[in-house]
Amino acid sequence: MTSMQTMIDQSGNPLGFGGDLGGLAGADSICQVAATAVGAGDRTWRAFLSTYNDGAPVHAIDRVGAGPWYDRNDRLIALDRAGLLEYRPAGEVQAVNDLADEHGRPLSDYGDSHDILTGTYADGQLLGTGGHENCDDWTNATTAVGQGSATHGGLGLGHAWPARSGFGWIYAHEGHGCAPGINLVQNGAGEGNTVGQGGGWGAIYCFAL
Repeated sequence: MTSMQTMIDQSGNPLGFGGDLGGLAGADSICQVAATAVGAGDRTWRAFLSTYNDGAPVHAIDRVGAGPWYDRNDRLIALDRAGLLEYRPAGEVQAVNDLADEHGRPLSDYGDSHDILTGTYADGQLLGTGGHENCDDWTNATTAVGQGSATHGGLGLGHAWPARSGFGWIYAHEGHGCAPGINLVQNGAGEGNTVGQGGGWGAIYCFAL
């Protein structure tokens, strides 16, 4: 997944991108640039994100190939789609319980950094169609979207490592906003309406095809 530094560097914002990743194409480019910077740019990279796409949903699980997948440290994450769709991928325990960034560094090393943008339910498919669940198909970085209500869900987040607020790597809980933001301090749900308020910086998972 994408490190805090690459999200800051690529966005030109000390708070990162927020929910506006430039759509799926922009998110894929973020993954490609991050991989290239560490010598892995010879493959095609895709972001693990879902979009509503004007009624023709794109599901994250359909974007990342058939497997197997390995992390930057060459540790097995999952052999196939069935293994990938478990709450924690069916790979090497140390790897899947603390997923690493493009440098091979486990995310827990950075602090309370578990929240990862997915907009996706545990089955790998689009979480919701209201725009709040995926920051208007990853084009909106404002506080106006991303908050759940009685009529729609909030921003779909997975966990790079299990925490009290959720276990699943694809879907752990819902966030409160799509604005840029970084929070590495354990303070519950955090404050404000940013992608990072609950712990993280708005990172995304990246898979090589």
